[in-house]
Amino acid sequence: MSLPGLNVYRHDKRDRALITLAGEIDLTTAPLVSASLRECLYGSIRTIDIDLTAVTFCDVSGLNAFLHAAAQATQTGRSLRLHHPPLALRRILSHGNSALLLGGVPASHRGSTPSPWPAPFPADTP
Repeated sequence: MSLPGLNVYRHDKRDRALITLAGEIDLTTAPLVSASLRECLYGSIRTIDIDLTAVTFCDVSGLNAFLHAAAQATQTGRSLRLHHPPLALRRILSHGNSALLLGGVPASHRGSTPSPWPAPFPADTP
């Protein structure tokens, strides 16, 4: 799926989904992000990892899409984590009650240096 300014790629592995976003998340493209997350939340996906490495801009519309999906995930016993968010988004999340989106651990429990981002899909063990 894509709109001008944003590409969304999804890769599922069992009950996990990796959603990779590339481009800008704003008022025009946030509904695409919300729709992609809703598909995961209403399907059999238990863990949603969102890779934001290639996101160049994210406004409050994108933030709201992530927060709404995270609340739905929490209510249904699922998890949603953002990986490699742009610096501005990371700052907003770390100052609010949304630090759990940054890798699953509140900033107050991480120590002075952030831990490395977890790999979205760990290697399968035999």
